[in-house]
Amino acid sequence: MHLADLPVPLDLAPMEAKLVEEIPQEAGWRFEPKWDGFRCLAFRADDDVELRSKSGKSLTRYFPDMATALLKAPVKRFVVDGELTIAVDGELSFGALQMRLHPAESRVRKLAAEHPACLVLFDCLMDLDGRSLLGAPLAERRAELERLYARFRLPAALRLSPGTQDRREAAAWLSQTGATLDGVVAKRLDGAYAPGERAMLKIKRLRTADCVVGGFRHAQGERQVGALLLGLYDDVGRLHHVGFTSNIPQAERTALTRRLEALAGGAGFTGAAPGGPSRWSQGRDTAWTPVRPELVVEVRFDHVTDSRFRHGTRLVRWRPDKDPRQCTLEQLGGDGEAGGRIPALGGRDSASSSQGPRRRRGRSTAAPPA
Repeated sequence: MHLADLPVPLDLAPMEAKLVEEIPQEAGWRFEPKWDGFRCLAFRADDDVELRSKSGKSLTRYFPDMATALLKAPVKRFVVDGELTIAVDGELSFGALQMRLHPAESRVRKLAAEHPACLVLFDCLMDLDGRSLLGAPLAERRAELERLYARFRLPAALRLSPGTQDRREAAAWLSQTGATLDGVVAKRLDGAYAPGERAMLKIKRLRTADCVVGGFRHAQGERQVGALLLGLYDDVGRLHHVGFTSNIPQAERTALTRRLEALAGGAGFTGAAPGGPSRWSQGRDTAWTPVRPELVVEVRFDHVTDSRFRHGTRLVRWRPDKDPRQCTLEQLGGDGEAGGRIPALGGRDSASSSQGPRRRRGRSTAAPPA
């Protein structure tokens, strides 16, 4: 059998999740951790293996260790959905995943030998008899996934993501999101697999931090500010670039641009600085202008990786009352650094009961400082 003969097409778009503010309270939901990795559909048909990303691109050449591991499995044909992860020093590292996307095969294989990948499984799209499970409810797909996992016998390369129907357990997981977890996903137990649709729910723990504006980028093709580059000080006084925010109200951009241009020419970031063009820039203008570190802005964020905001942050308000030197990296503490009950990978659902913290209510932005 070839990959094209499987009952699940190689170009299948993974089912996606819609961001919501709270964990569902009604019955009929299954909750799972949202792992910090690359989404991956894994296909095997006898001697052929293919790994596909959420965007439909092949990941096989970048993860030869995983392809080899799947070929060693005693099960010859399967289609599973999961998250590719890499652990470095006991913590999942998104940076290590990004480093795998390298054009040189020798470099990829060296990285694979140093830090092998692990595929965390959370869905099964074909049963052991070779039938498609796309139309089956999640409860049936999960049972089939557990039967398949029991036959894999590859504990280092494949792990089974836990799950629970206990909302309190899900809230406990959410309270510990950080370097390992990216939030919680809620799935309907009676729901079919809906390719490309946001049929699941994802919940993230939102926090805020006060950051120094260390530079800015102009909007594409314009002379107005498009994004603020954010920094935080370390304990020896170096200002490190930690991310950006770009949701600047249109009505404020002209005045803010004038203010930033008046501050231009400063040292900007004295620690880690924004990178230049790379293969991930996709043709975008990455030029930026350093400014004197005098402006402080409060931003909302959901996830931190390697002391940086993983995603773009949301501007909450300006903080003219705050001394820039008070904006330190300590605000990011707790993301994978301060211990906590992270759900264990394995084969059985968990059933403990911890209550997560309450979320802060959002605030609207204010006008830029004069």
